[in-house]
This record gives sequence, C-alpha cells and structure tokens, in this order.
Amino acid sequence: MLGTGKFTKATLTRVLVEEEKGGVTYAIQYQLYSREALDAYYKENAEALQQEGLKKFADTMLAFRTELKIIDEYTVNFN
Repeated sequence: MLGTGKFTKATLTRVLVEEEKGGVTYAIQYQLYSREALDAYYKENAEALQQEGLKKFADTMLAFRTELKIIDEYTVNFN
C-alpha cells in the first residue's frame, strides 16, 4: 500500500476485543495525501493489491474499506 506512493502513513494495531473463535486480530489504518490520491488508488492499485493479499493469506484475511475524514485532532500537553 505504501509502495503505491499514494499514502502518507500506515498504522498497524492489534484488536483488543476477544473474538468468539479465538485468535488474534490486527487492523491497519492508512492515511492519504488527498481524496484524489484515494481515487487514484481505487482506480490503479486496489484490485491487484486485494488479489495479492487474498493469494498470500487466503481465508485468514478479511479485507473491507471504511473511509474516514478527520474533523479535528486533539493532543494533551503535560508540561
């Protein structure tokens, strides 16, 4: 994904909620330069990368898309 040049950041997380079937679940969130970069990703890269993931991980992977828009960001300053 990052190799496409369309994303600025990827965050890998472990899901802390226990699954009924057991095992460990991970999630990745990507950030992009712009909406145009996302549209270009869908058009130019999405299908091939999804197929590559399915080929590599078969039935151990679930892929779905959720688009989020950052409204604001907040930080805490402890100084």
